[in-house]
Amino acid sequence: MKTRTILPALIFLGACAWQASAQPAFDSSGDAKLNGAYYFRQVLYVMTDAARDVGEAMNIQGTITFNGTGGYTVTNASLVDEASGSTTPSLFTNASGTYVVSASGEGYISAVHPYFPTDRIIGLVSQNGVFIGSSTETSYGYNDLFIAAPVGPASATNATLKGSYSVAYFDATVPGDAFFNMAANGAGNIGTVNVTSYIQSNQGTESLTGVTYSFTNGGGQINFGGTPGGTNLIGGTETLFISPDGKFIFGGSYNGFDMFAGVLATTTPTNYDGLYYQAGLDVVYQPGSGDVDSYYGSLQTSSQTIIGHQRVNSLVEYGGSSDVTYYDTLTVGANPDGTVLSDSLFGENYAISSDRTIRVGYGLGPLLGINIAFLAPTFSGPGVYLSPVGVLNGASSAPFTAFLSPGEILTLYGSGLAPTTNSASVPFPSSLNGVQVMINGVAAPIFYVSPTQLSVVVPYATTPTSIAQVQVVNNGANSNVVTQFTGQTSVAVFTNNPSGGLGYAAAIRPDGSIISNSSPAQTGETEAVFVAGMGAVSSQPVDGTAAPESPLSNTVEVPQVYLFDSAGDFQPATVVFSGLAPGLAGLYQINFTVPSGLVASDSCPSSCGAIEIYSGLDSNTLEALLPLSGSTASSRPADKATSSVQCALKPDFHAKATILCIRITKR
Repeated sequence: MKTRTILPALIFLGACAWQASAQPAFDSSGDAKLNGAYYFRQVLYVMTDAARDVGEAMNIQGTITFNGTGGYTVTNASLVDEASGSTTPSLFTNASGTYVVSASGEGYISAVHPYFPTDRIIGLVSQNGVFIGSSTETSYGYNDLFIAAPVGPASATNATLKGSYSVAYFDATVPGDAFFNMAANGAGNIGTVNVTSYIQSNQGTESLTGVTYSFTNGGGQINFGGTPGGTNLIGGTETLFISPDGKFIFGGSYNGFDMFAGVLATTTPTNYDGLYYQAGLDVVYQPGSGDVDSYYGSLQTSSQTIIGHQRVNSLVEYGGSSDVTYYDTLTVGANPDGTVLSDSLFGENYAISSDRTIRVGYGLGPLLGINIAFLAPTFSGPGVYLSPVGVLNGASSAPFTAFLSPGEILTLYGSGLAPTTNSASVPFPSSLNGVQVMINGVAAPIFYVSPTQLSVVVPYATTPTSIAQVQVVNNGANSNVVTQFTGQTSVAVFTNNPSGGLGYAAAIRPDGSIISNSSPAQTGETEAVFVAGMGAVSSQPVDGTAAPESPLSNTVEVPQVYLFDSAGDFQPATVVFSGLAPGLAGLYQINFTVPSGLVASDSCPSSCGAIEIYSGLDSNTLEALLPLSGSTASSRPADKATSSVQCALKPDFHAKATILCIRITKR
């Protein structure tokens, strides 16, 4: 994930990858979502530790045929490896592999590239039938992006590509990215294409004239003319693949290492809301260094506000793979480069299809990259039905692709989940109103039920770096099974208002007063913030029971806390305690001292700072806001918090944790 800062690499050495050891079976009920012949392209960049740059680049592309039941074969494929010293592709056919797709469309394909036979390309199938993903759990030190789109019942011809297309382009070997609009006439001519590009951190423009395209046996190519190099990022002939409906195109150089993706965008939609599946590549460019990361995930957009998740593979930033959940905002309006959307966190501009089902974006240098997002399918079912995309973090409402961890508070959405609404207090029972939630066959502590929403705590016995099968039992009637990946942590910050994962962090001072816009956090003061998903603890309590006061239940991983001010700068805070909040079940607290050097918040939320919590095991969140004061605190900083914390969890419409009464006693 591209952020405004790159934290020192040394603090990320604890990142841990998901492993394919003994585990419950992944849901394969969606295997038929991949069925038939698909065009695919994958670009791979092997990073070098010393130079923090691309040491080797590869591409593989061709036709992959899925049988609809978990198997595939590859035909007419080509492979180019920069390390071979030749850019002449080698051909291979009759390669085979396996795949698994769940009801949500999330799943994985066994590696197509023959160099990495044990890897998996993890990603999602959208409502358009396109699969996008990345090999985020690789142990080979590479980053990649994989796209596969259906060939369709009829071979594409020149007439298939017709209309105005908006295209994002990326090449990590330069590094550079670009955006352009092109008008295809349906007869092989495009004409002049004006490109906005970034090569390293330098913005430029290119004017490509006489651009043409052609299709043969369903496959296509674009002839941009000229040769890439110097100040020209785009040139020569590029392979072109197109979806059956003509709305999505992708491809890249036959013997190069770039990737482009485009959408048919004749008009701008007025509604951008919905759940989107995403994947992409980034380079945060610095002189002499390009730090590549790759990811897949999802994002929920509502009124131009985004709660997102990316499973990020970054050698430099995370030392491997990590779950990143974040808050972002979209700005709608035409940009000089021809895009119609931009965001505040990643520094990317986007184009979107007229029906809002497809979005492509690129980064504004030096934050380079390509992002591809597809609208998710809609889901419903009879009886006791757990939505395949409805298992969310109870604190942040992070989308369903975020990993599930032991001890995490979950919110589950669906229909027919419970006969009536009811709630429980600590100790949380394993059954409430006749409803149970089974996670890998173990009844989870449950504290809120309603026909459409449940709240539970993940049992500590749930194996991290594995698979979780979640099922609801409503008075003897079983729901469908929803599968999620599990991690060691899934850190997320509660907010003190029922804001669906957004708003002011649920944080207090030593005297129990709540941090707010009118009473911001003070420099030098020790505050407590309440979180979910910090994973394993010492003095582990029995599932659903109150955490002890003595000895305290400390988290195995001591997180890092960073405070961002209204100017976008950040400072690390000193963590003095991290563990379960005594007297409560499933609620963690982190106590930290507010550092100096931060700009006071003028107002919240428009000019408010943010709090970022990084668990070096495998998760990071940058979502909740924290009002800050630049003045020195008048009260004495608290001692190490420990705490008798007295508060209650009050389930509400968003199943958030509302802090009713909190008191911290000093140790």
